[in-house]
Amino acid sequence: MRKRIKRAMNRAEYAAVGAAIGGAVGGLFSRNAASTAAGVGALVGATVGEKRGSVDAAVTKVTETRSRPQKMLRRK
Repeated sequence: MRKRIKRAMNRAEYAAVGAAIGGAVGGLFSRNAASTAAGVGALVGATVGEKRGSVDAAVTKVTETRSRPQKMLRRK
């Protein structure tokens, strides 16, 4: 359950940042553009949040695997 909540919070955080950036950039043009850009920014942010969460987990898994002794191909 904790993992699901953490993933949802990660998505929400990135979605909020994406919406803020999109809204700010769109607001330079018009109100309609701000609304549209905020929606698109939120979608992009949520996607990045989902991918980043899974990438962080994979990196952690790889680094934990690397801590094991490995056989060297060349002798020193």
